[in-house]
Amino acid sequence: MLSWGLKRIALAVFAGALAVLALPPFNFFATLFVSLPVLVWLLDGASGAADAGPLGRLRPAFATGWWFGFGYFTAGLWWLANALLVDAESFAWALPIAVFGLPALLALFYGAATALARLMWSDGLGRIAALSAAFGLLEWVRGFAFTGFPWNAIGYAAMPTPLMMQSSEIVGIYGMSALTVFVFSVPALIGTGRGAVPGQLAALALFLTHVGYGWFALSRHDGAPPQSGGAVIRIVQPAVNQSAKWDMAERERIFQQLLDLSALSPRPGEARPTHIIWPETALPFLLTENPGALSRMADMLQVGQTLVTGAVRPEEGVGGAAQRYYNTIYAIDDEGQIIGSADKAHLVPFGEYLPFEDLLRQYGLSPVAETFGGFSAAERRGLLALPGGLGAVPLVCYEAIFPGLAEVEEGRGDMLLNLTNDAWYGNTPGPYQHLRQAQLRAVETRLPLVRAANSGISVVTDSAGRVVGSLPLGQSGAFDVELPAASAPHWSEKNREFNFGLIIAIMVLLVVAARRGKKYSSD
Repeated sequence: MLSWGLKRIALAVFAGALAVLALPPFNFFATLFVSLPVLVWLLDGASGAADAGPLGRLRPAFATGWWFGFGYFTAGLWWLANALLVDAESFAWALPIAVFGLPALLALFYGAATALARLMWSDGLGRIAALSAAFGLLEWVRGFAFTGFPWNAIGYAAMPTPLMMQSSEIVGIYGMSALTVFVFSVPALIGTGRGAVPGQLAALALFLTHVGYGWFALSRHDGAPPQSGGAVIRIVQPAVNQSAKWDMAERERIFQQLLDLSALSPRPGEARPTHIIWPETALPFLLTENPGALSRMADMLQVGQTLVTGAVRPEEGVGGAAQRYYNTIYAIDDEGQIIGSADKAHLVPFGEYLPFEDLLRQYGLSPVAETFGGFSAAERRGLLALPGGLGAVPLVCYEAIFPGLAEVEEGRGDMLLNLTNDAWYGNTPGPYQHLRQAQLRAVETRLPLVRAANSGISVVTDSAGRVVGSLPLGQSGAFDVELPAASAPHWSEKNREFNFGLIIAIMVLLVVAARRGKKYSSD
């Protein structure tokens, strides 16, 4: 509380970095009982000079939160730099920006959260509620500001297992973020003011409710009827090295590997797959430039089978405009006909497209995944209709981290279909973090998740987020799973947004009550 200068900075950075151990692949959520109380105590001593003006008085609190966020995002997102090493000759210069620049920008949200909390600061439990409300609000803002980047919202740290994921169905990731900060900050009350016992009881009640609802939800799910229609999903994971993906000399080998894995005989006594799923941009060429590819797919497919694959889709420009490219999911039948498609709508800034492209290209900048000149975004999203009467909600790569994208206007469908390529990030925490966020979308929508990843982690989960089939990171292979049943949804995204607002309102009421109590006690 009384630390200052470099010691204060080091404590804040360390506390933020320590919190990352609560995220995948470590899942040691108890570290939050250290990192968040340290943050509270640092904020206790983060009051500015009385004559510094409103902004000046908040500057120490903002700086504390910013350094905490810088430690959190640097330790949690360093692996993004791995994508730049795929083409190191072109992008190695940007390594410091990926490792330190992006965390510095994201840390602004946590700085704003701690500054907002300090505005509402009081003794005892009130300051815990203030920090919880502020973090919940700023995590929500991070989900849409500047196209949004809600990766590693603090709430994911409290959901390491399916038992502890089910509460997200009710309050969503932003509500979980607010509640996570509240529960894990409560140890800061010990020896620092009033409200220690009520705070501990409230935190214990929330934690027991969290686990209890998980048990109830999983029990309810176990009684759901099985999937009708007998759809059997085969996930193909080729584990293609990203540096070889678009190498002309490797394209035939990669395509043949995909065909061979898809044509494997099922295990004795098991049904053959009805739907074969390849990962994001699995085809190492444009279909329009390889007219024989569809014929070879048809030869591989047996009668009644459907192939679903990620691919780059070109589209001719209109009125002299340049040709556009889309990150697409294709559905192909056993005759080699394309019977459906869905384009990615939420693209990765600087990865798949350049913001302010005309300006930035003048300085020699280009998207990291520019293979054909960058991607264009789909104008609309909808269900992808598949044979067998199945409707899939398409989520290409990091679209799965956005809760709102897991629901479409056309209806629920029967599954979430997440095609991704995490080979960009190698054997790092990135693919594990990505999987956790996709699992939460299954819990929130109560739809099974079908996830095909180029290098892993490929999974099929049930509608409670429990893995029923998978391939580990870096392994080439295929596995078959009968498509799990969708469960009846009890909460929609609008319900979760309302419940999140209710949590924030309750936290603010606790702040008001604490401040009024302090005023009356001083009188």
